[in-house]
Amino acid sequence: MSKQHQVKAKWYYIFWGAMAIAVVGGQIYVGLGYRKMAEATNGADIRVTCEVSTEYGLPTPKLNTVGEFE
Repeated sequence: MSKQHQVKAKWYYIFWGAMAIAVVGGQIYVGLGYRKMAEATNGADIRVTCEVSTEYGLPTPKLNTVGEFE
């Protein structure tokens, strides 16, 4: 008794080969873009400053004589 194996058309291998190339190509493209972005932000001097303005700030709660909030 001989074992039969599946015979696939050449288009099967062409399709999956193209898909593999597309996936690897996409990964390389994204990786290169990420590297370029990382290099651009590495040289940048980024500073964050927070300023609190009482002019437009939240109202402060007032305490009554018992020490409870009104």
